[in-house]
Amino acid sequence: MIKYIIKRLLLMIPTLFGVAVIIFFLMRIVPGDIVELRFAGESAYAQKENLDKERVRLGLDKPIWQQFLTWIGGLLRLDFGTSMWTGAPITEEIRLRFALSLQLAIMATIVAILLAIPLGVIAAVPRLHDGGRLAVRPNLQTLIPVSPSVGLHAAAADGWVNPVQNLAQLIWPALAVGYRYSAVATRMTRSAMLEVLREDYIRTARAKGLWEKLILSRHALKNAMLPVLTVIALEFAFLIGGLVVTEQVFNLNGLGMLFVEAVGHRDYTLTQALVMLVAFVFIFVNFLVDLTYAWLDPRIRFR
Repeated sequence: MIKYIIKRLLLMIPTLFGVAVIIFFLMRIVPGDIVELRFAGESAYAQKENLDKERVRLGLDKPIWQQFLTWIGGLLRLDFGTSMWTGAPITEEIRLRFALSLQLAIMATIVAILLAIPLGVIAAVPRLHDGGRLAVRPNLQTLIPVSPSVGLHAAAADGWVNPVQNLAQLIWPALAVGYRYSAVATRMTRSAMLEVLREDYIRTARAKGLWEKLILSRHALKNAMLPVLTVIALEFAFLIGGLVVTEQVFNLNGLGMLFVEAVGHRDYTLTQALVMLVAFVFIFVNFLVDLTYAWLDPRIRFR
């Protein structure tokens, strides 16, 4: 187990390095840069003079390979540098926004779990007893979550310091997001439960006269949770930096809004740091999910 954990942690390094290479060069391929955007309204002479000075100040006059090595060297020291647009330290820019996005992601995930697992189990069990007459019920339920945000009021964009104080403001976007992505988790729970409930050991447990609720909770649901856990974990990782529309609708100052601002300003350093952060979250969440598999299913062994 320890060897597997060390191996997986070491594999994160080339994965993150590949992400760093891709995002660095993709940002340079996009037409225009932050310097041209900042001085777009000036006269041709003043613009040329200011463009050259600003590129020297930001280090954009250096060869691209040298810019890449400088940036990678900073990443190895856990130094993301400063924002090209605001000049503020990127770590500070992300820290304030990350707290909000993380709290919203956790709350939305809790809402999704509380909805998806009970509804998925309820949707799966009648299918086995009435010949499929209730099979349409989960399909209708999964269509509903597309509209909970309609009519909700936007929350204030400032004051994201205390998680307890934020709770009242984040509850509506958390309900909207959690209800939306509970649809996927509900369908996965239902499909996994239907598959597990057809297994021989479930029929054996019923033949022995075990209580049906005990069979569902201790034997069926635990084994059915593996694919459900994967879906929930990946959705959680996506929520960290992927709630662009939700944050704009509810006027939330999170990572999604920061992503939009960074790309719009052609802020290379900030955009690269955000992509690396989201990539790390996805990789680390997948790592935790793999470890959880062994706890849910003792038959799984890591080497």
